[in-house]
Amino acid sequence: MKTPASDLVALRDVALRLGIDSGRKIRFTLADFRVGEGEAVALTGPSGCGKSTLLNLIAGLRRPDSGSVRVAGCELANLGEAGIDRHRGKVCGIVFQSFHLLAPFDALENVMIGLRFSGMGTRDCRRRAEAALDRVGLSGRRHSSPATLSVGERQRVAIARAIASDPPLLLADEPTGSLDAATGREIFALLCETAREAGRTLLLVTHEESLAASLPRRFDCSGLVESIAAVEAGPATGKGGEAG
Repeated sequence: MKTPASDLVALRDVALRLGIDSGRKIRFTLADFRVGEGEAVALTGPSGCGKSTLLNLIAGLRRPDSGSVRVAGCELANLGEAGIDRHRGKVCGIVFQSFHLLAPFDALENVMIGLRFSGMGTRDCRRRAEAALDRVGLSGRRHSSPATLSVGERQRVAIARAIASDPPLLLADEPTGSLDAATGREIFALLCETAREAGRTLLLVTHEESLAASLPRRFDCSGLVESIAAVEAGPATGKGGEAG
């Protein structure tokens, strides 16, 4: 099936073996999932249901055993490891719950390091990194080390790193999970603003009902991860429910 041009993300008949738990084989299955250009989607569901696995498949951090994962017009199965890395650097900005900043480097260097993987020259990397830090409100903290930043500021650096290359897709995995409620709301608003103003697609994993409810679309990942025994007893559709 050909992916419409407006679908930035399209997964079809995806299956991935995740391991064995108490003698039962665990797998992730997803029949159909599509996200259009510029959409903002909350990925919801209980812990362990497959939300992060879905993001990792879209980012190319994991490869399915079968099925199609198509992102920005590219079938990821057709790419080698180096090609996947280049594609991810060009198309995906990723924000994690635990920031993943490198302690020996300051805020500016952390953002620049991510840009260097795209093959950009040092001068362009610096210019883009400075602009991204300015955008997230950290122009005065460019040369601060992660250890001297608050948790909210660290997540702002992570957002700056994610948007510095101007990717069409933002993937955020529990970006407010390590933050207090007030700071979490600020970070959530910043992610939505940076996506909206640049026409980026945003996929955001969250357990927080208030955040999920404020996005225009929700995809419930409940049921994506199942044991083989449960599948044999009665196959599920492999598709999470949608609302909004």
